[in-house]
Amino acid sequence: MNLFGVPHRDGQTYVQERDGSRLAKQHNRVLAFMRDGRWHTLEAISEATGDPQASVSARLRDLRKDRFGAHLIDRRYVERGLWQYRLVTGQLELLS
Repeated sequence: MNLFGVPHRDGQTYVQERDGSRLAKQHNRVLAFMRDGRWHTLEAISEATGDPQASVSARLRDLRKDRFGAHLIDRRYVERGLWQYRLVTGQLELLS
């Protein structure tokens, strides 16, 4: 965690000063949207949050990680490569 209590991210291209605040805000938007427990496609989440689908997908993966709450993000196949996701359980804390 950094000084603000936000779990650290990692990756070869991640730079805290450049990316930390932006990704924390994405995290909060995706988590807030998913709180309804309903099934959503990446497209629907992207439209609701204003974040790119690739970023939404990454934030859903992050939500599953221990350091981001170990949330249960369920997924189901719809058709032709389309998936839906829902938040099943977990702590619903927003990052600072």
